[in-house]
Amino acid sequence: MRTHHLAEHSHRLATTKPQRILPALLSVVLISVGTVTFAEDDRPFAEAKLFFQLNDTDQDLGIHAIVDGEPWRRLKIFDPRERRILDINLMGRLRQQGLTELRFESAEPNFEDLAPAEFFERFPPGEYEIEGRPLAGREMESTVEISHVLPAPPEDLQVGGMAAPEDCDEGPVPEVTSSSPVIISWAHVTASHPEVGEPGPINIVRYELAVEREEPTNLVLTADLPPTVTEFSVPAALLNPDDEIKFQVLATDEGGNETSSESCFVVVE
Repeated sequence: MRTHHLAEHSHRLATTKPQRILPALLSVVLISVGTVTFAEDDRPFAEAKLFFQLNDTDQDLGIHAIVDGEPWRRLKIFDPRERRILDINLMGRLRQQGLTELRFESAEPNFEDLAPAEFFERFPPGEYEIEGRPLAGREMESTVEISHVLPAPPEDLQVGGMAAPEDCDEGPVPEVTSSSPVIISWAHVTASHPEVGEPGPINIVRYELAVEREEPTNLVLTADLPPTVTEFSVPAALLNPDDEIKFQVLATDEGGNETSSESCFVVVE
C-alpha cells in the first residue's frame, strides 16, 4: 500500500531469474538500481528498476523500467509527488492469466524536440512506488529511488588504436582489415555528465559494448563487461571486407542511470 515504506539504492546485466520466494523475516531487498523496502503487509517485486538512459551521440533521453514478480492483474507506478504515471489493468482472459514481467522504455525524442530540462521536470528525482495487485496473496509493492545524476559519455573511443569519429558522417572513419581481431577501446568514465542532468558522484558498475552490421547480413554482437574492462576484441571471423560497422559503448552507474556513445569503422581487405 502507498502509506508505508521504509528507505532505499545500490544495469547492466544478470542472466539468472530473480528469486521468487523470499524468507518471511526478510525486510530489505537490494536490487541493482536501488534498495527495495516493504512493510509487513506487502510483498516486494522480485525485481524493480527505474532508470534514465541517455544516448549522448544522438542527443536523446528516455526513462526505462523493468518489473518482475508473482503474477499480477494490475500494476501502478507513482512518482515522488504521489502522482500516478502508469496504470495497467489487465482485462478478460489475460486478467485471469496474469503477467509476471514488464519492461518498457519511453519515447526518446532528441533534444531539439524535448530539452533535457523539460524531460527531467516530467520525471523528478526521488522515490517512485511500484504497486501490483496479484492474482492471489498480498499486494506487491517496491520503492525505487532515481536521481538526475547521469554518467558522462564514454570518451576517447578507438578502433585498433585509431581515433573513432564522434560523427560518422563527417569522419574520418577508421579502416581495419578482416585478417585479425579488432580491438575497440574507450576511457574509464569517472564523472557525471557535464551538461545533462545534475552533477554528483559516479561509480560505474558495468559497460556494455554493442557492435552492429546491417549489410550484407545483419550482425549484432553485445558484450557486458565489468567496470575495470575498457576494451573488447571483435573476432576477425565476424568481419568481412567492405563491412560498415557501427558500435555503441554504454556506461551504467550504480544508481542505474546509463549514458552511451556511438561511433563506427569500416573493414577493408
